[in-house]
Amino acid sequence: MELMNEILNRENLKSAYENVVRNKGSCGVDGIRTDALKKWLNYHWPRMKDELINGTYHPKAVLGVSIPKRSGGERLLGIPTTGDRMIQQAINQVLNPLFDPEFSPFSYGFRPGKNAGQAIGQTLVYINQGYNSIVDIDLQRFFDEVNHDYLMNLIKGKVNDPKVLRLIWRYLRSPVQINGKLHKRRKGVPQGGPLSPLLSNIVLNELDKELANRGLRFVRYADDFSIFLKTARSAHRVMRNITRFITTQLHLQVNKQKSAVRKPLNYEYLGFAFESTYKKGDRGQYQLVVSKDSLAALKYKIKTITRKTIPASFDERIHRLNLLMRGWLNYFKQASIHGKLKALDGRVRNRLRYCIWHHWKKPRRKAINLTRLGVPERTAWQWAHSRMGGWAISCSPILITTITLDRLKLRGYRSFLDYYLEIR
Repeated sequence: MELMNEILNRENLKSAYENVVRNKGSCGVDGIRTDALKKWLNYHWPRMKDELINGTYHPKAVLGVSIPKRSGGERLLGIPTTGDRMIQQAINQVLNPLFDPEFSPFSYGFRPGKNAGQAIGQTLVYINQGYNSIVDIDLQRFFDEVNHDYLMNLIKGKVNDPKVLRLIWRYLRSPVQINGKLHKRRKGVPQGGPLSPLLSNIVLNELDKELANRGLRFVRYADDFSIFLKTARSAHRVMRNITRFITTQLHLQVNKQKSAVRKPLNYEYLGFAFESTYKKGDRGQYQLVVSKDSLAALKYKIKTITRKTIPASFDERIHRLNLLMRGWLNYFKQASIHGKLKALDGRVRNRLRYCIWHHWKKPRRKAINLTRLGVPERTAWQWAHSRMGGWAISCSPILITTITLDRLKLRGYRSFLDYYLEIR
């Protein structure tokens, strides 16, 4: 059975369609949203299917969208049309079972049954086993630099259907539309399409095999990888050799300014940092903590949700805070952050009190509401007419003792620390 027939199998296409609709996402250059995809397919699919079968289908351009990177600068996403996303997903569902079984067990990104939590857990295991000279290599603009010919040669090792190979090639060569202008693409696998993670893993699996053949301990999540050794001398030697392999064999570039041999205390991976537990009697052992940048990013999101000038109801703010809390803590639950969360919760509650105080607006309403909360009438009127700023009042005993934790919980508030202790 030809691979293209498997891709165009009715059940495979149905699964691909459902996946694209479920993931939603932005529309591409044709402006078709996922909720309009079914209607669009009813009209266009017969022609698309014929072209796919005949090998004459040409994907549309991808929409180039720049997003900020956590480390600074911008990353260019390439968003295919919803129709092309469905076809890419259908290809991915057929090709992934062919390639994934041969991927390294220490590759954790964009793979079934693998996740970032496992990657960071294995990292901690290596460090606590004494492999604490860490080769931290940064691949420069990896997704923009993948060599198309090299990638296609790797794919041909498993795929021999010329129609499928031609279609993948055309997806790689699809132009990028940026600000209304089309730009040709001669290299790179733009992030944003369902096929991109698999294609990137196919390329970087060659790196994994090289590291395994050398007997090295490593962890890779997508293009973020580190190698763990016992001495700085061997780490520097490995860094030179692997950098040479990456540039000459994989045809990729290494960012030498961001690459280095590090010790655990100055090493960060996937948003986590490492802290010595020597004070607890475990000499040479480390525990996971949240990196400063990750914690700062969380605080910024909390500040945005609780900003008094944003027109949102209190219930909506609580709902958004709870969504943020669950997502963030489910990712960072392995970290030892009890103390930081306790301090964070106090700040979050004060920001919520600030929103309530601002919502009350006029002194008369503030005085009435304080009285309802049990404040003596004279004291309530004094605070309602206070010249203190809203933030200072939100941190003062008058609101802390009236808009209490129990009252906030009645409105749906949940502390970060409580949820953290629940899921640990």
